[in-house]
Parts: sequence; structure tokens; C-alpha cells
Amino acid sequence: MRRLLGLGSQRLRSPLTKHMLVVAKLRSQQQQKQQQRWSSSAGPLPVPGQDETHGPPATSLGIRLRNYQEDCIQSILTSFDQGHKRVGVSLATGSGKTVIFTHLIDRVKPLSPTATQTLILAHRKELVEQAARHCANVYPDKTIEVEMAKLSASGTADITVASIQSLTSKDRIAKFDPNRFKLVLVDEAHHIVAPGYLRVLGHLGLATKQPTSPHLVGVSATFSRFDGLALGAAIDEIVYHKDYVDMIGEKWLSDAVFTTVDSKANLSKVGRLGKGGGGDFDTAALSRAVNTDEINDITVRAWVAKASGRKSTLVFCVDLAHVASLTQRFRHYGVDARFVTGGTHTRERSACLDAFKAGEFPVLLNCGVFTEGTDIPNIDCVLLARPTRSRNLLVQMIGRGMRLHPGKENCHVIDMVSSLEAGVVTTPTLFGLDPAELLDAASVNTMQEIRDHTMSDETVKKLAQQPVDVSQTAGRAYKVTFTEYDSVFDLVADSSGEKHIRAISKFAWVQVAQNRYVLDSASGTFLRLEKVEDDETSGAPRFKAWEVRSLPPGLSKSPYAAPRQLLVAESFIDAVHGCDKYAGEKFYFGTIYLGTRWRQGPATEGQLKFLNKFRTFPEEPYGPGDLTGGKAADMIAKFKHGARGRFANLLADQKRRHKASLAVDQEHERKLREIVSVGPLPS
Repeated sequence: MRRLLGLGSQRLRSPLTKHMLVVAKLRSQQQQKQQQRWSSSAGPLPVPGQDETHGPPATSLGIRLRNYQEDCIQSILTSFDQGHKRVGVSLATGSGKTVIFTHLIDRVKPLSPTATQTLILAHRKELVEQAARHCANVYPDKTIEVEMAKLSASGTADITVASIQSLTSKDRIAKFDPNRFKLVLVDEAHHIVAPGYLRVLGHLGLATKQPTSPHLVGVSATFSRFDGLALGAAIDEIVYHKDYVDMIGEKWLSDAVFTTVDSKANLSKVGRLGKGGGGDFDTAALSRAVNTDEINDITVRAWVAKASGRKSTLVFCVDLAHVASLTQRFRHYGVDARFVTGGTHTRERSACLDAFKAGEFPVLLNCGVFTEGTDIPNIDCVLLARPTRSRNLLVQMIGRGMRLHPGKENCHVIDMVSSLEAGVVTTPTLFGLDPAELLDAASVNTMQEIRDHTMSDETVKKLAQQPVDVSQTAGRAYKVTFTEYDSVFDLVADSSGEKHIRAISKFAWVQVAQNRYVLDSASGTFLRLEKVEDDETSGAPRFKAWEVRSLPPGLSKSPYAAPRQLLVAESFIDAVHGCDKYAGEKFYFGTIYLGTRWRQGPATEGQLKFLNKFRTFPEEPYGPGDLTGGKAADMIAKFKHGARGRFANLLADQKRRHKASLAVDQEHERKLREIVSVGPLPS
């Protein structure tokens, strides 16, 4: 068997092939980065076998897994021991997903004396290279090959890292014998039900759960599909989940502060992709709505007002035209803003990223380049100039700024999406489709590129370098409205979502998502009320309520019984009154009544202890007198039924509240698919 990795090993053979040089280079780069991190870290290295959190011992190469990383691996191995084959791991961006699944490889038992190989699948070049680097350092004595573009693996290596696009082209998958594999690992596994992945899984005997097939582990920060495809077609159950709130609370991710900005954009006429218009915004239409002089000016001025002191801001734009115009606007205000697009040459992109990481310029703009598989830990501000209806995309964008970095106190997320209210846009788009608007600015070819959204990097550069025409915006006093949250706890403590329902009800309902409310009893049983799309009424929205009963510990894997539907109502008021009648008869009145005495008094020691588990430095812990019993109970209810497992959805809830005029007719079904929890996935 060829040894393609073995730098410094007696097994290394000469001369090196192109494949060997590529993988050896990836290992060398990783070793250099590791050495730089060690030499630049403050204080001595931890004693081998023990870290500051008394976590698991270091590996043979001195790599110390975090406590939750070891817990995750144990959850996977336990699931395999119980006979499961296709499992998923849900971890927040920045949690070290690649570290986990590379360290898992040697701990999965071979299925037979010959079934010892591992295949790692990814859909981006950066992810393939990242996985290869990790494997090269963790397993110096194993053969590691890459199947990507012109690099062709033998099919017999101990570990093969493959690009899914390359593996499915020209029948390159045929050389991989399914009987020789013990483990298949899929990075960014929310893509796993795409046709290419399903074809590879079918070849490896993983189309369905089979005793003789390899084990499958899919890892993702966003285990949901916006297009409605069921992940259960490829993954049977989620065995481990750790979200942003947990990661921030345990100080494995950077803290974050949030600012929402009313940008005046009108999205009411922007089309939606997918069957029935249930998908994300149509890119071309969205660009025309967002990429205007006024909105770009508000966007840059919001950044200047709130984040000009930040060292490294990553900006997400809609498309190439938006990148060009927003870069142009930043430069007009004297900000050194640069950009990277999918068309940027690899060498130029690397140089730009290196300069950004070194702090040589403060603002980097992109569209669709840095949503997945990018590690830029110095990012201390994320500017969301790209509206989206996709929770996955939102999480990926915010996640770019959540990694820890020396000297980084937190990440400031400035959201131009959350409060986009309906309004008439009178200013024409900076790069519209009317040639008369562009005759002095660009050639006919440039206009065609803009119209087709296929601009070259050279065109983006040309447009970004042009002076800003301020004749349309000069002298205007745009009102920029901010809603700020110092932490996720401010989001949880925000009671504005309860004002409407508590004007109707005398009970302590809390809002846990858009159009979703929960009334929690002391016994753990709760009522859930939400607005839904009902096929029986030809798509007309209705209100439904369920009772979810708590189960005794040990009776079931789930702490709750299956929801039991209580009622269906045509109006919100009728639904609330019906739920209140039931709760008044079945629940202990003193636990749910808003006017009860304990809600007005101070929070109990138990309530404060629960909430303080999740507060992060430099926040001070809640103390006696800081919260009333009722306020603490409301916050705990939100953690139990929304915030802890759905941090990104909580942010989305804040955003949607400012867009009341936009009809979100298909939110319920989509949101159900987006909830990540440990347990089986529907097929």
C-alpha cells in the first residue's frame, strides 16, 4: 500500500508524487500554524493530560480535546454500540467539528479484518484541505489521499478525503470498495440529501440502514433543510447537539452583542424560490430591492456609528453588484474596504485574507464565499447586509464571528435584515437594468454582466473604484433606528413579544418564536399555541394549540409525551381564550396567573442559579433583587422552550417582529424542520 503521508517517517518513498507534495504541504502548513499558536500564547503550555477545565487527557500528539468534544465522541460510539448506523452531530460553528470527527476515526472498531478504511466527504475545496490537514497531523502513520479535481486517490488508503463533486464525476466512486470501509464522515452534513451525496451513500450501502454497511456520521452547525428535503433520508438520528447559548456560556465561543437597523428596504415584492414560494429570496429581485443609494448609505453610516472602532468586519452582500456598490460606499466614507468574490483568483484571495487576518484593513466584503468552512477567528464584527429567509444561512453568517481570538472581547453583529419594514423605494438601484442610468458609468458589456449577475472580478473592481454620485443622497437626513442587545440574555429578557397575548390573557404566556407561544406549568407540562398554515382551509392561516405532557424520568428517551391537539381556532383571540379555559381547569392557578404574589416578589435562589449557569464574562451574575420571580420564570421558560436549542431562531424572531407587514405564510412547516434536538429524524 502506498504511503502518501509520512513526512519524517521511514516509510516515505522517493521521488514524491504530485499527490504526496500536496498533502505534505497541507500538513506542513498546519504544523506551522500550530507552532505559531503555541509560541504566541500567553503563559506556559498546559501539563499533558490535564487542562484548565480538568477535561480528557491529551492525545498521543498532545492535542487536548475539550470536554464537550469528548462527550460528543462518546455519544457517537454509544449509538454505534446500540446498533445505529447513520447518525448526526449538531454543533455550533467554531466548536471544532473537524477535530471531533478526525479523532473519532481510530476509535471506531473495524467491521471486519478488511473493513478498516475511512472516507471523509465535503463539498468545498477549503473543507477538503482542512480535513486533510487535521488527519495528517493526527495520524502520521496512516496513508491519507485526496480525491479532488486533478488529484486522484487509489481507493485503498487508510483515509481518503474527497470532494463530493469530484467523487461523483466520471464514475470515480467505482474504485472505492464498500466492503473495505468502516466509517464515512460528512462535513457540513445539511447537504447530505443532495443527489451527489445520495449517490455516494448508495454505492457504499448506506442508502438504508444495513448491518454490513459502514458507519455514517454527519456533522453540521445547521441541521435543517430550507428546501423541504427530509434529512431522515440519509441520517436516522441526531446523537449530540450543542448550540450557541451553551457554547457562549461555557466560553468556548466569543460573546456577541447585537444591533438591528431599520434600513427602509421594501421586500414585499421580492419573489421567493422553491415550491410554493417557500424558499429564500430570489437573488436578482433581492438585489434590486436592497442595493440602492439610500440603503447602502444607511448601511455604511450604521457601521460608522456603531462599529468603526472594530478591527475586522466581515460584510455579507447579496450579489456581485451589491459587493461593488457597498465597497464603493465604504470607500466614499474613507474606509479601507476590500472584497472577495467567487471569481477572485486563488492567489489574490489568499493575499487578501492574509492581510485581513493581519489587521491591515478593517472591512472585508463578500457574497457567498465565507458562509461555510472558513476560519477567520479575528473577525470582531459581522455586518449582515444580505436579507435571508434561511435560518441555515443566517447561522452560518453569524458563526463567522463567533470564534475566540486573543484580545477579542466579543463580536458585534449589525443586522440590516431584522427590521426591514415595508416601504416604497423611490431611489433607483445603483446598478439597475436601465441602460440610461449606466451610460456614463459602464460599457454595454458591463450592463449585460450586471443584468445576468455574472460580473467578472475585473468589473466589480472597476465599479467599486468609481466615485460615488451623491446627488441623490446629499443633504438627506436618513433616520437610522437601532435596537441593541448586549447579550443573548437581553434577547431572552425582552418582553415585547408578550405584550399582545398578555393584553388578552391573564396567564403567563411567553413568546418563544414567531407566532408561537408557550404556557408552562410547575409540573413540566405545557401548552403550545401557534399560527399555522392549514391545507384543509386552502392555505388560510389558523391557530392551533397542543398540550405537551411531561413524562417521569426513565420512562422514555424524550422527557415529553407526544403533543395532544387541544383546539383549532380561526382567530388568535379565540385560540387564547380556549387555551386559558383549559389551563384554568387543568393547571394549578398559582403557577400560571400573572397577578399571583410570587411573581411580583424577588426571584428565588433556584431561579437565579438556573439563569446564572448561562451568563458569560464580563456579565455580572444575577443577584437577589435583580429580577422578580415572574421575570425570572418567563426567562427560564424561554430557555426551556426556545433559546437554548434555537439561538439563531431567537435572533430571527427579533428580526421578524419588525417586519410585521410582510406575510410569512409558510413559516410553521419550515420552523419545525429547523428545530435541532437529539433523537430520531423523520424520513
